[in-house]
Amino acid sequence: MNALLMPFLYFPEDKSEYIPAAISMFFFAILLVLTFMWIRRKSKKQELEAKEFEERILRERREQKENEHPQN
Repeated sequence: MNALLMPFLYFPEDKSEYIPAAISMFFFAILLVLTFMWIRRKSKKQELEAKEFEERILRERREQKENEHPQN
């Protein structure tokens, strides 16, 4: 089985052929970090908006309940 995969493996003698791969890997790693930070920031903003929305709904329900059944 290993003999079948051998033609697809290529390890160059000239190690300078690794440079383009390393540059593109570094570039995509930076993009990955920036994307991750953007998603976290966006998620935090949506979390705060959802929390404010939930508090507003609960406050309105509480006020509506108090108006329906005023305490003496």
